[in-house]
Formats: sequence, C-alpha cells, structure tokens
Amino acid sequence: MSKLQTARASSLRDRPAYPLLEAARYVRVPPATLRSWVHGRPYHTARGEKHWPPVIRIADKLRGLLSFNNLVEAHVLSSLRVDHQTHIRDIRQAIEYAEAELGIAHVLLSRELSTNAGEIFLNHLGNLISLSRSGQLAMKRLLEEHLRRVEWDTNGLPFRLFPFSGANESVGRRTIAIDPAIGFGRPIVLKRSIATRTVAERIDAGESPSAVARDYGLTVREVEEAVLYERAAA
Repeated sequence: MSKLQTARASSLRDRPAYPLLEAARYVRVPPATLRSWVHGRPYHTARGEKHWPPVIRIADKLRGLLSFNNLVEAHVLSSLRVDHQTHIRDIRQAIEYAEAELGIAHVLLSRELSTNAGEIFLNHLGNLISLSRSGQLAMKRLLEEHLRRVEWDTNGLPFRLFPFSGANESVGRRTIAIDPAIGFGRPIVLKRSIATRTVAERIDAGESPSAVARDYGLTVREVEEAVLYERAAA
C-alpha cells in the first residue's frame, strides 16, 4: 500500500461517521454504556460530584459522532466491560499500563492484543480486579472471540469489522461486515456489498427470502442473517 493509499485509508477510519445511537446498534452495546465510554460519566464522592473521563476518544465530540476506529474500540471494549462487568476504572488503568509499560498506544485498536503482549495486558487487568486464574482464562477466550471479528491491514491497523449478527452465531461466520471503504461504512452483506438495511426493507415489504437471495446472488441463510442483524440492532 502506497503512502497516499495509507493516508486515505487512515482518513476513512478516523472520519466522524456514526451518531452514538447508530454506533451502539451496530456493535450491540447499550446506548447508555457507549455514551459513558465516549463522554465519561459523573460519580458521587464524600467531597462532591466528580467525573470519570472517557475511555474512548470520540472522533467528533462536538457533534457526537464516532469513527470506524471508535466502533472497533467499542467492540473490543465490550468483551472486557460487558461480558465481565469490569469496572471502567480498571480498564483505563490497564490501557495506561499497556501504553507506558508495553509501548502499545491505542491498545484497543492494536493487533498486539492477540499476541503475548495482549496476554500481559490481560494478566495486569486480571490482577487489578482480582480475577482467578480461571477467570483470566475465560476473559482471554472471550477477547479472542471478539478479536477474530476484526481484520487488520499490513500496518496492523483495523480496516474491517464483522459484528455479531445473532446471539447463537458461530464465531467463524463472517457474513455481515462494516468497512469504512464500502457503503459509507454501514453494515453490509460482504459477499455482494449489499446493505443489510436494504435486505431487511425488502423482506419487510413482503418479499420472500428466496426471491431476495436470488436477486442479490446470496443464499437464503445470508439473507436471514442480514435480517437478524438488523432486527437485533433495532
């Protein structure tokens, strides 16, 4: 990839493109949770109210818009925060540790989370929250599942996200994708780059899954996954 192509790709990934409610639907995180991640939240102490700073630097704070990179950060963070109910304070400390001690900036966007450096990061986080060895192992496996839903380029930067389309979806299936270079970064059925919303709208209009699948060159299962993703994100 040339320097110009790299710069263009980086610009697309950092471009403010997703309102908070839309972003929350795409990565299947409660809007209130995502809001606290990107804006921080107040908390009360004996000395009065204080404020937790955000853990994700939103692309456009003024307009409240997230970038593709922010979506990836939220996707990875959900494995740590939502699946394990890990306190955001501890995650923030672990992120600071990764930057200071491991030399990993923006660790939630880093491919190194899937390497030994990521294991050190998780061990540190596990110690912060007093996780048992089995608890740390479970956290590592859940994080690995989320990381397998991200594709990185040759520079180790994320360029495509495969959000989970349903509660019982196989980790290995990659039907739905979010790619900032395709369809303005909205969810698509990757095989044909068809917007999942378009597929769902045709089904809602009364067309059969087989007819929609035939028109777009998809399987009925792919059509159903697109609809499942849209309904789960509604």
